[in-house]
Amino acid sequence: MARIERTEGQSVRYRLVSAAGEPVSIVQDFLAHLLARGCSPNTVAAYAFDLRHLWTFLEASGVPWNRMLPPDAIGLLAHLRSVVVRRRRRAEPSLLAAGGDRVLGLSAAAINRALAAAASLYEFAIVAGRLDGPNPLACGEHKNAVPVTDRHRPFLDGIARRSPIRRGMRVKTALRLPRPLEPEQVAALVGCLRCKRDLALVRLMLDGGLRPGEALALRVADVAYGRRRVVIRHDTEHPKGVRPKSRTERVVDLHEPETLAAVADYMMSERPVEADSPYLFLVGGHGRRRLEPLSYAALAKLFARAAARAGIREA
Repeated sequence: MARIERTEGQSVRYRLVSAAGEPVSIVQDFLAHLLARGCSPNTVAAYAFDLRHLWTFLEASGVPWNRMLPPDAIGLLAHLRSVVVRRRRRAEPSLLAAGGDRVLGLSAAAINRALAAAASLYEFAIVAGRLDGPNPLACGEHKNAVPVTDRHRPFLDGIARRSPIRRGMRVKTALRLPRPLEPEQVAALVGCLRCKRDLALVRLMLDGGLRPGEALALRVADVAYGRRRVVIRHDTEHPKGVRPKSRTERVVDLHEPETLAAVADYMMSERPVEADSPYLFLVGGHGRRRLEPLSYAALAKLFARAAARAGIREA
């Protein structure tokens, strides 16, 4: 079975290895191409893990990657539907397998992501001259199709000549409503944060509207205490692969006094004084990761722990 291995000292942090133990060259070239385009390391890693499903299917069916045909895409979809995912979560006994793991399949969004990754790989192979023929995961072009959007479209917008829309294979997904926390839950979550760093992080996202990547990528110089604002910059140098979602830099005014006070309190009394990192939020304590910039995984973990202490559970 194909697997993902972590690489050391290379620009691409992961590589796809076939069942025979050989790195898959076309996938490595594709991942390097994504990195050269400016995709974040986490995005490149996500492509690698999604393409593992494609290679597992190809090896099981005995089809070389450059001989895959559109009918084989139907088998790929069936394979993705049969993938078993084990998650360490609380579940009903009927959903538990031996060992206490919850056994589930890939979600519709995960299947669509894997199909899109495979289609992008074949598009790259065609452009790079590594594949002759059409993309096996493209379902064809629709010349008269109008993209569906939630935005307002003016009258007679549909009569204009449009470029053909190429549709890929997808499964239907549910458009779910957001589930915001109640004010009481927000207060309980903030009250369960155990250090000043975590409080400053949550306050910036809660009161300033910063995305997780924007908050983690903040530098010490980006905080203007006198003007009560922070500068959100497009940073591609974070050692943990953190990237702001938007490439547009902006200034965020911090109108809530508690927000800037939390950041200043963390800077003055908890952030390691010997740190030479330009990033604002660092790992503290006495472990081996001390003084390293905070990562996405660390942010998700601190939220999960605070939610557990506050008694907030996912429905």
